[in-house]
Amino acid sequence: MEHIYDVTILGAGPAGLTAALYAARAKLDTLVIEKGQDGGQIAISAQVENYPGQPAEGESGPQLTARMAQQALRFGAIRASDEITAVDLAGDVKRLTGRKAVYLSRTVIIAAGARPRPIGCENEAKFVGTGISFCATCDAPFFRGLDVYVAGGGDSAVEEALYLTKFARRVTVIHRRDRLRAAKGLQERAFANEKMAFLWDSVVERVDGDGFLSAITVRNVKTGERTTIRADGKDGLLGLFGFIGYEPNTELFKDALPLEKGYIPTDEDMRTALPGVFAAGDIRLKSVRQVVTAAADGAIAAIQAGRYLE
Repeated sequence: MEHIYDVTILGAGPAGLTAALYAARAKLDTLVIEKGQDGGQIAISAQVENYPGQPAEGESGPQLTARMAQQALRFGAIRASDEITAVDLAGDVKRLTGRKAVYLSRTVIIAAGARPRPIGCENEAKFVGTGISFCATCDAPFFRGLDVYVAGGGDSAVEEALYLTKFARRVTVIHRRDRLRAAKGLQERAFANEKMAFLWDSVVERVDGDGFLSAITVRNVKTGERTTIRADGKDGLLGLFGFIGYEPNTELFKDALPLEKGYIPTDEDMRTALPGVFAAGDIRLKSVRQVVTAAADGAIAAIQAGRYLE
């Protein structure tokens, strides 16, 4: 007879690991399925300083999530390294088909996360975490007193650029159009900020550096002219933040659940449109995407899954 888990969690980022901790601690038969590295987006952060209760000096993203994983395993959560390729979530027993095995579960918590949309420039992957970031709240303090560039022109880009001015010497927004797409109020604040500048009709084409980002090549989309921006010799480092949107990892669920803007909508208890199916963390429709909010989502989802089983 095939084993049926009480709770199966898809994803081992902060939301999924917290859900695993709460579910296993509640004596639920708990499985966590992760196809790659623990931690989700936080796994690429060299330093995390704003998670409550962590060491005051901060720690790396992998260190933080390793402790989360240890807590979940301590209470009995089971881990599976697999990639789910098909789901059947409609019945009382959910069926998850992976590359290695088929998993059955009475409840499912989807915590597969979202990924920042890449800037799309040459050499980008080489400098993620060493000059390129997708989270100002997480990484702004590391660029204190430096020149920082922001790719994007929407609300998120302008909001994060304004936040970065609290730390950076100067923040330049690189936008492919000749005007911002952000709300008028945000634009007014940005244009009034003496530490902000704008590079219009431009895209980041290439990034370079010796271990750390020190040069950004931008191309004017109207004239084709290329300009290379280099770090001040005393700094040796530039910051480049990408805010051109997110890509939720919802491809697997597009035929199983309703989506909104590509994300999974839930109620405040993390319930989706299907009974026994919950969503937590960056994959769900929400306004704030931080480690602490992902952990909160995971805790709520696990508690509600337990109540559903009761």
